[in-house]
Amino acid sequence: MNAGQGRHVLVTGGAGYIGSHVCKALARSGWVPVCYDNLSKGHADAVRWGPLVVGGIHDREALARVCAQYRPVAAMHFAALAEVGESVREPERYYRNNVGGTLNLIEALLAGGVRHVVFSSTCAIYGEPEVVPITEANPFRPVSPYGASKMMAERLFEDMGAAHGLRHVALRYFNAAGADPDGEIGERHDPETHLIPLVIRAAMGRRPALDVYGTDYDTPDGTAVRDYIHVVDLAAAHLAALDYLLAGGPSTALNLGTGRGHSVREVIAAVKRVTGLTVPFRDVARRAGDPPMLVAAPQRARRELAWQPVHPDLDEVVRTAWQWERNQAAPAVDRGP
Repeated sequence: MNAGQGRHVLVTGGAGYIGSHVCKALARSGWVPVCYDNLSKGHADAVRWGPLVVGGIHDREALARVCAQYRPVAAMHFAALAEVGESVREPERYYRNNVGGTLNLIEALLAGGVRHVVFSSTCAIYGEPEVVPITEANPFRPVSPYGASKMMAERLFEDMGAAHGLRHVALRYFNAAGADPDGEIGERHDPETHLIPLVIRAAMGRRPALDVYGTDYDTPDGTAVRDYIHVVDLAAAHLAALDYLLAGGPSTALNLGTGRGHSVREVIAAVKRVTGLTVPFRDVARRAGDPPMLVAAPQRARRELAWQPVHPDLDEVVRTAWQWERNQAAPAVDRGP
């Protein structure tokens, strides 16, 4: 029997991009992922490795029922609003969902006897860092309501843990990218805001020319630099965090990245290499609040979780994303009755 031994893990937001990849990884390790998702952003057809319970994190009765029915040994919390620009326009939605919803979930988990949570956090809590690579000791200076809401949610886990014995691991992602190498799941955001799928779609002619926001940053080629981590490596880190908690590890917060940054122009070049297609793009002004460089110092995660990325190569990340985008664009085959 694999590590999970048939035990249940509650996965809020498990029908989404990262959540679905984590559900697949859980199932491969013997766990039964119970996907709890309101399907406002996720996709029911991405739930293939365990039951789907349709519900929201504000619904205390539904959360109580799912905990009573499946008796999960732990939870993984992905359910959140996650668009930076939207959070600036509608901050009330982000605080209500990402902070208020997380508090409601924590209270429901405690009432249901769940004491271990892996929390999907973000490097957006650091804002515009003064020092790169970014360690967990960097000060929190979020520049958007999205980043601030995740920072507040982390504090909720800390305070509720101190008061009620809940233990958690907050995983601060850098730029999640790529897709399932088997081609079963991938990115399907609406609207799509992540760079790699946008570059690929521009190359495929599925969207207009890519806007390159800012070419005068203090970076090697003038464009913004980000740390792209393969979603499969993120999923593996969640399983390592679960093992860490169940082995008695104390609550902690960890950066997840490769430790290497790539510029927008480097991503465009990688897409051209992998696909053989020309990428139409145009240089435009910077966006407010976009830091020039966000790169993780992931040593603490590697040390505490005995984890490290196994797909750190940018071309490999792009290749899996390209495979997924081609599959999405391909016409359905009529196989008859």
